[in-house]
Amino acid sequence: MALRHPAMDLEGWNRGNPIKKESWRTVLILAYQSLGVVYGDLSTSPLYVYKSTFAEDIQHSESNEEIYGVLSFVFWTLTLIPLLKYVFIVLRADDNGEGGTFALYSLLCRHARVSTLPNCQLADEELSEYKKVGDKSPGSSLKSTLEKHRVLQRVLLVLALIGTCMVIGDGVLTPAISVFSAVSGLELSMSKEHHQYVEVPVTCIILVFLFALQHYGTHRLGFLFAPIVIAWLACISTIGVYNIIHWNPHVYKALSPYYMYKFLKKTQRGGWMSLGGILLCITGSEAMFADLGHFSQLSIKIAFTFVVYPALILAYMGQAAYLSKHHIIENYYHIGFYVSVPEPIRWPVLALAVLAAVVGSQAIITGTFSIIKQCSALGCFPRVKIVHTSANIHGQIYIPEINWTLMVLCLAVTIGFRNTKHISNAAGLAVITVMLVTTCLMSLVIVLCWRRNVFIALCFILFFGSIEALYFSASLIKFLDGAWVPIALSFIFLVIMHVWHYGTVKKYEFDVQNKVSINWLLSLGPNLGIVRVRGVGLIHTELVSGIPAMFSHFVTNLPAFHQVLIFLCIKSVPVPHVRPEERFLVGRIGPKAYRIYRCIARYGYRDIHKDDVEFEKDLIFSIAEFIRSEQPDCNIEDDERMTVVGTSSTNAEGDKMREGDGENSSELEETFELREIMPPKKPRKRVKFLLPESPKIGASAREEMQELMEARESGLAFIMGHCYVRAKSGSSLIKRVVINLGYDFLRRNSRGPTYALGVPHASTLEVGMIYHV
Repeated sequence: MALRHPAMDLEGWNRGNPIKKESWRTVLILAYQSLGVVYGDLSTSPLYVYKSTFAEDIQHSESNEEIYGVLSFVFWTLTLIPLLKYVFIVLRADDNGEGGTFALYSLLCRHARVSTLPNCQLADEELSEYKKVGDKSPGSSLKSTLEKHRVLQRVLLVLALIGTCMVIGDGVLTPAISVFSAVSGLELSMSKEHHQYVEVPVTCIILVFLFALQHYGTHRLGFLFAPIVIAWLACISTIGVYNIIHWNPHVYKALSPYYMYKFLKKTQRGGWMSLGGILLCITGSEAMFADLGHFSQLSIKIAFTFVVYPALILAYMGQAAYLSKHHIIENYYHIGFYVSVPEPIRWPVLALAVLAAVVGSQAIITGTFSIIKQCSALGCFPRVKIVHTSANIHGQIYIPEINWTLMVLCLAVTIGFRNTKHISNAAGLAVITVMLVTTCLMSLVIVLCWRRNVFIALCFILFFGSIEALYFSASLIKFLDGAWVPIALSFIFLVIMHVWHYGTVKKYEFDVQNKVSINWLLSLGPNLGIVRVRGVGLIHTELVSGIPAMFSHFVTNLPAFHQVLIFLCIKSVPVPHVRPEERFLVGRIGPKAYRIYRCIARYGYRDIHKDDVEFEKDLIFSIAEFIRSEQPDCNIEDDERMTVVGTSSTNAEGDKMREGDGENSSELEETFELREIMPPKKPRKRVKFLLPESPKIGASAREEMQELMEARESGLAFIMGHCYVRAKSGSSLIKRVVINLGYDFLRRNSRGPTYALGVPHASTLEVGMIYHV
């Protein structure tokens, strides 16, 4: 999710010209906006950290060693993980301005051939954002090891998927614990008997309201986010300063690491287990890296270092100062946030806390939408409906199926546990697992992408990995007390992702093994009496070379196809964005007279797929531009040679498109008309190809382009394969279950190709075929 200044183009942020410096005004505006987007979750952690830490494992005694030890742990955890690890190191590992678990995986896929995308091409490595490392780099031996061993590549993919699944689990748990903790302030204003019947229903109502508003998009209420978080940070830091001055001005001494030693020495096993609660102080830190694509490194660093970090430290110190003078141990829920708030302002602070919790929950929900989109683009998640809620900000999306699934799971967790102790145990494990995955992937990035010595990578993973492993062990030990939830959720999503990816790869392998040769195509006419009908036939295929078996199945049963035939492959490449001028790869299949073309549309994992009207216009234009730029004496009879062609908006020369009102089209002699599909109530527009009066365009090219336009005017038909994937006879029981049940169910319930969703049914032809994989 992202907020932005109207004059800024965040979609082009840090891409194409990464050296360009942004003005300080722009950086400060981004830093201000990031407070409401990136730090909503992290800023609400003081609501539940102390309460979760003292929930069961340790007690607050009059010596204050426990509270001082917890404060010391919180301070150094915030300093080492978010500040040192993320702000100063991880944020530099951006993928052309994009961040997150899949951004790291994408970087590794480009610097070593470990990508599991089945239809990769050498031409993809020529993309502007596709940067590789040389074989003589310090990590060349590690690179060759990863490329040789298929098992290591699968481990790397599973590692990235585990991190992704835990982020989805965090999307379930964070709204629950944030809103629940905010509403828990009611416990100090009513009796325990009444409180237990009010807290859960109120939390559920707020959560339903939160998820029900998702389809409106964050840009409609986005201007409120940053002020709410700023007001919240100002509130908790002011209360913290008041408590420090009023109750214990010497609490700053607890920041010494010595108090961590005293804490563990006194509490021993109970103190180690309580680390799962302390861990929650860094909940939301991963958002700094995940939302990097919508802001800039400098803006995120400024916002955290100068605003969020000091405010959180003051808030935790203030709570510790208050608790050090109030030894209430009979009710653990009194060791929370609201007890340290001065009584006259508790109700306003409660209202502000609920708003801040909603903002923090909004951030992780939208982040979950974004990571699902990335997984789907890279073939690791079934296709789902993606709604772009903002015409200007590419990161703001809404996925209905995921939204309602998250809501149901979130309500189930809230109603099932009915307290913050178990929810915090679950959230802690999800948070620390994502951080461990990031640490592991970063160690590889340091060697393969940054070309640093392996020793530096080992130091990184040993230092931060040991800290996170300590917290991970403390969270995992509470498996039966709620920590099983993220594991169960991650296992379910991991199975879905793995089944979909496995089935997709197997289906592609079947297509590759059963594709037909060009010689077969050349012999179609005399053998079958093929009839060429008017119009354009658009055949969707996942192959980047050869002719799919689906087409041969179609032709042998119905020996006719269109006068212009286009084999279209829409593929994802392991980069965040593909520039419009590099969008299409266009080639020819067979002789020119056959009028058969191959067009590969390439998209990054964060790119927006255009609607069917715009995409169709760009597709026809790319074919026309290919014909215009082709050498006159070229008569290619193989489809291995492809030409990079941009979209209609990126070509300043050559064929041009002009939109008119459709009243008079006789202005130029060489004008080819292309009608654009428009709603009935709107005036019909026409898109015209204007051939430049240049001797470079030969008569055969003009004739071919004329035929292309005439075919387009006759109509465009979409020919799609409707495949039934089945396991081969003799396959193992596991494979039969995965393919015949799991993958078949996911495929039947997933969305079709994006461009085909708006195509009229009368223009669509489905060819059924059974795949034995």
